Formats: sequence, structure tokens, C-alpha cells
Amino acid sequence: MRGLRGGHGYTALVAEVDVDQASGRVQPRRFTVALDCGPISNPDGLRNQTEGGILQGTSRALVEEVTWDDKQVTSKNWTTYDSLYLGFEIPIIDIILMNPRGVLATGAGETAITVVAAAIGNAIFDATGVRLRVAATRRQSMRVVDHQQSAGFLFNLWCRLLVSHR
Repeated sequence: MRGLRGGHGYTALVAEVDVDQASGRVQPRRFTVALDCGPISNPDGLRNQTEGGILQGTSRALVEEVTWDDKQVTSKNWTTYDSLYLGFEIPIIDIILMNPRGVLATGAGETAITVVAAAIGNAIFDATGVRLRVAATRRQSMRVVDHQQSAGFLFNLWCRLLVSHR
């Protein structure tokens, strides 16, 4: 299924995902991103930066979470803070670079990171009809009643997404 999101830094991103509706597991299959940052001096470097941004955005959307207790942040190191793991099935990433002449250069560094979660959310909506409007945390997922009705199903699905890649 496809989801579309555009905006920040002249970036548009389409995500295609598989959603296992029984478990809530989401697997990105393909991203197509278009980037317009003005004149490009190093297209290969920009492609590499954009691809890395998409993977980091995927990690933030599906896996990462900052945790804390009553006094401090508890996810302080690689042992306590999760990110995409070795062996994660990397989706296909198609990158379209716009290279206009006669305009000023704009930011291009990690522009793609900002739109990944929205594109994945839109792809999930396309696949399931469930609109995700809030990013839940794993801590919240422990308090969710598991039923498949409206908001309860929506919230539960999103919580499962956050823990699906472990």
C-alpha cells in the first residue's frame, strides 16, 4: 500500500508497507523520495545522505523511544536505547533528485528524516483504513486494552508497531 507526505525542505516521500493486521507488524517495502535542494554539487553524496536519512527516519518511526523514570532519562546508551537492528530487511529506496539551475542552494542534509513517519502512517492508513494521529510509547502499550474497535484498535495497532521489530 502507498502513503504520501511532502513538505519540509522540499522533500516528498511515498512509502509502501506491508501490514500484518493480526499482529500489527509493519514492514516498509519501498520508499520513493524526491528532493529539491537547489543546485547539486555531489549527487552521489546527496543520494547516500538521503538514503541514510530515510533509514534513520524509519528507525525513529518504528523502533526508537526515549524512556525515563521520575527523575531522568533512562535510555542513555546503546543497551537501553533501541534502533534498527542488524538484519533489518532494508526496503528499496528510489531517490529522485531535482537539480534546478539559477536558484540558491537550500538544506539537503537530512531532509528526508522529517517526512518518514508521516509517510509510513499514511501507508498504514491506505492499507488498513486506520488513521494514526499520535505516536504512542511502549510504556503506554502496556496499558492498552486489546480490542479491535475504533480508537482502541487504532491505539493498539500503533503500540504494536513500536515493538514489532524486536
